[in-house]
Amino acid sequence: MNPYEFDTLAVRAGTARSQFNEHSEALYLTSSFVFGSAAQAAARFSGEEPGNVYARFSNPTVTAMQERLAALEGAEACVATASGMSAILSLAMATLKAGDHVVASTGLFGATQQLFGTILSKFGIETSFVAATELDAYRAAVTPRTRLFFVETPSNPLTEVIDIAAVAEIAHAAGALFAVDNCFCTPALQRPLELGADVVVHSATKYLDGQGRVLGGAVAGAKVVVDEVLKFLRTAGPSISPFNAWVILKGLETLRIRMEAQSATSLNLARWLEHQPGVVRVFYPGLASHPQHALAMRQQKSGGAIVSFEVAGGRERAWQVVDATQMISITANLGDTKTTITHPASTTHGRISAEARAAAGIGEGLLRVAVGLESIEDLRADLARGLGA
Repeated sequence: MNPYEFDTLAVRAGTARSQFNEHSEALYLTSSFVFGSAAQAAARFSGEEPGNVYARFSNPTVTAMQERLAALEGAEACVATASGMSAILSLAMATLKAGDHVVASTGLFGATQQLFGTILSKFGIETSFVAATELDAYRAAVTPRTRLFFVETPSNPLTEVIDIAAVAEIAHAAGALFAVDNCFCTPALQRPLELGADVVVHSATKYLDGQGRVLGGAVAGAKVVVDEVLKFLRTAGPSISPFNAWVILKGLETLRIRMEAQSATSLNLARWLEHQPGVVRVFYPGLASHPQHALAMRQQKSGGAIVSFEVAGGRERAWQVVDATQMISITANLGDTKTTITHPASTTHGRISAEARAAAGIGEGLLRVAVGLESIEDLRADLARGLGA
């Protein structure tokens, strides 16, 4: 067990100084590494001797990022990838084969639904999508071929909260691996491995970087699983660049501070939205009105920084609210210090079928706000321009 607290790990874990004894972690921009002899090269390639070989699968900067994130998640190991989606793909390709079956929650990011429902199905991997919060639905979906449970909690964009411990029990009873997308909460607010998950995946592009600068992903958890993911990455190459890993490594230093501040502002904004004309419903785990509020407060440290709300009037009215903003960024990315707003039905979930959107509860009047670090007064004023129109 690591002797240090979260904030210390966030700035100290994974630090490996070079011969120059630099204080800030070094950025190693090199594609390959030189060996002292042919024998050492052979030993490095075979894995008999530890050390860096080729930047597709080994680089000191990337290793530092992986070790730091593993420490924050309480994981045995971690492997970084080029993006959040490549992290999910790598996990799937490393642990599944033709004929296998996946149980996934309906409340998944649109691209994740596409990956499991369309792309992997081409290779004989079947996925059953079940209602995110209905435990009996997970049990009923299990088949003798089930090898993976995959959930996202809180979900995108409705912030549904899944009982991680309960689903872990169902998955393990079925002999399946249990993976949790921890993108919305990060280890600063939620540690799925402590609740029974085998692995967590991240779009490090989001809160782990925190400033919308680079793409990255990660798979962290049991070493036996992460080692298989690394084998896939070594061969297939969905690798993170050392520069991106370095940016994310530095972003992790302020993770807890940012998440706490953004969560506090989000709760304030959510409470305000509940009283605005034309707002039909607000989705935020920190609100007492949220269906899984009690569960969220047990397994998360706060409600997080995503607030979704539905306006009356469908897509036309929702777009009016978006277009009326003058400060908030109209973009589908999240996890930034700058607040963003998007219309999920036409952006993040626009490529999935209308039926799939309906099953996930994503209506035409739904808007998702990813709250940043601006003043709450300015955020309310910006949204009020559209809501009051």
